[in-house]
Amino acid sequence: MLTVLLILIPLLAGVITFGLKGAGPKILALLSSIATLGVALVALFQFRANPAATHVSAQWIPQLKANFEVGLDGMAAMLCLLTALAFVLVFVSIFSREYERSASFYGLMLLSQAGLTGVFVAADAMLFYVFWELALIPVYFLCSMWGGERRIPVTFKFFVYTFIGSLFMLVGIIYLYLHAGSFGYQDFIKGAAGLSASDQNWLFWLFFVAFAIKMPIFPLHTWQPDTYEQSPTPVTMILSGVMVKMGLFGVLRWLLPVLPHAAAGWADLVMILSIIGIVYASCIAIVQSDLKRMIAYSSIAHIGLMSAAIFAHNETSLQGVMVQMFNHGINIIGLWIIVDVIEQRLGIRNMKELGGIASKAPKIAIFLVVIALANVALPLTNGFIGEFLMFSGVFQVNVWFMAVAGLGIILSAVYMLNMIQRVIFGESNAVTSNVTDLTAGETFSLTLIVLLIVYLGVYPKPLLELVQGSSQAVLAAFGR
Repeated sequence: MLTVLLILIPLLAGVITFGLKGAGPKILALLSSIATLGVALVALFQFRANPAATHVSAQWIPQLKANFEVGLDGMAAMLCLLTALAFVLVFVSIFSREYERSASFYGLMLLSQAGLTGVFVAADAMLFYVFWELALIPVYFLCSMWGGERRIPVTFKFFVYTFIGSLFMLVGIIYLYLHAGSFGYQDFIKGAAGLSASDQNWLFWLFFVAFAIKMPIFPLHTWQPDTYEQSPTPVTMILSGVMVKMGLFGVLRWLLPVLPHAAAGWADLVMILSIIGIVYASCIAIVQSDLKRMIAYSSIAHIGLMSAAIFAHNETSLQGVMVQMFNHGINIIGLWIIVDVIEQRLGIRNMKELGGIASKAPKIAIFLVVIALANVALPLTNGFIGEFLMFSGVFQVNVWFMAVAGLGIILSAVYMLNMIQRVIFGESNAVTSNVTDLTAGETFSLTLIVLLIVYLGVYPKPLLELVQGSSQAVLAAFGR
């Protein structure tokens, strides 16, 4: 029942929020997100004690043999926790802010949270697809209604990409359903096992394109920098902190175990594309002057490494990916909160016009340095263990792949340290001399993030143990 509550609380709160006025929407959104985080923590403990107790199944559309079937494994529990935590961090950090049509803004945010959680717990392909769309559709409206000056063409591009990806996935689901006889996860695995090699191959690309667009992976990434730049920053936090994990999760849950032979056959090509994305996005990030676009390209590089590690197909790399999914989400949300603070205070994001913030707002400077160093995987920060495991896993497959992908570490240090230097050090100017430091809500969100960065950097064992079973389950599909 706890698994259902994870979806039900934001879903009901989101619907109710549309009818509220004044400060009601943001208060309900915050209370709902805190309640969902509490349920996520209890569900995590319940999963550790008795995994079967988190599984719920009920008839949904009996004519199609589609069930409302949800449950947790280690990876799903971790991602549900990340989702719940992300929305608390976002709502706390923007609590002092006022949005036009706030009822619609917070209502759509909560509906997106319900969809995201549903994606991570669904054990039925039809249910997975419904939640996939429920997560994406609110984001489309959020970007198009509260975004920047170029929001309409950018959102249209985002819609076209996601629509094509969803269409590809739907065709794949229907084809597998016709062979499996139901939409159940285990039935899909059994049904796909009876398909010919050629059928598995084209089905692989249908699902992979859908997931690769969402991650995004080179060359399907072009919607991402524009969307991140033009979206309202709270939405960008959710897009980059949680929503890109939908694609990675889809590959780990619905692609590799269902179509293992095709996944193994195309692994080298996917790894090459992912590694090209790492180097390409890192180089582009270096020359960016807009903070949002720089962080957007850095995210493409990090996700590229995760994608390459997934297709390395060994326990080391898979554990690294799953751990990094959580840690990257925490770090990137922290960076976006600071970018949002700077943009709200000064009205600019161009690094050429910034500088000297450390002398006027020391708390912003300290948090930015710590989170940026975690983002470049400095040892004893949470980013280190995941990247180390992923590189180790890729090394076991191909040393040259690891060597080229490793350039991403050097390049990420270049653009992150350059950003720190240009934004917070040096002399302040007429604009930055008026910057004010963090509010209580912003300080709370960033403090929580830094505590997680240090705790998981020094003691990653709980997170590694949580995802161990999930990584072994993926490998079992390959007979390893």
